[in-house]
Amino acid sequence: MHSSSVTEGLKTGSRALIWGVVAIGLALASAAAFLFLSLPDSNAFDARVEQIFVQNDVLTNPTQLRLLEVLAQSSNTFADMLHSYRVIIFILLVFAMVLMVAALVLLVVILGLNRRMSAIQRAGIEVQSLRILRAENAVMLNDMVFTLTPAAIETLAVLAEARMDDEWLTGARIESVISGRPEGDCEEAAGATRIKRLRDALGNALVSELLVRNVSRKGYTLGVAKERLRVD
Repeated sequence: MHSSSVTEGLKTGSRALIWGVVAIGLALASAAAFLFLSLPDSNAFDARVEQIFVQNDVLTNPTQLRLLEVLAQSSNTFADMLHSYRVIIFILLVFAMVLMVAALVLLVVILGLNRRMSAIQRAGIEVQSLRILRAENAVMLNDMVFTLTPAAIETLAVLAEARMDDEWLTGARIESVISGRPEGDCEEAAGATRIKRLRDALGNALVSELLVRNVSRKGYTLGVAKERLRVD
């Protein structure tokens, strides 16, 4: 149930990311189209200057002709300026799209991490790896090492081997594997007792590692931040 919920959350996050990127792209494309269409045509100024030339063909004064020449040259400057505006707007839109996509990805990642942390908090300790050290009567859970009794280590090893083979073991079967007797001669309660002792040993080890700390020459304390403690 835990893994399926995490997988479903990842799928939902991926779908949200894809639709978010598509929505951002459509929004920026619409804004770009509106801006580019709102800009005047670069030929509009040329057409207006040409109209002035046609309407004032009777002008012969050198000063007036010089003014018309300046207007004609200004049309080229206006066209270059509009081209520069288009390039700047395009660069700004691309930059804005990159920033919005990055923000959306960061938001999805944060939401995914929050969901993951919530799932871990609900599930307690998440087992990333489990290594049984029979020679040392120890078990390595993630990055924590616990020392157990030889009987607890043997029971845990039997369960681990069965898990690797995708097998389920009854109490009688556990007792049979450990003791070497036929399964028919073993009692279910004997295996259940071994499981109970294993749980007690692991529970005590986990509590000692995570909750009740023993510091040499100082004493015992709880491994919990004091602001998170409450006694009613």
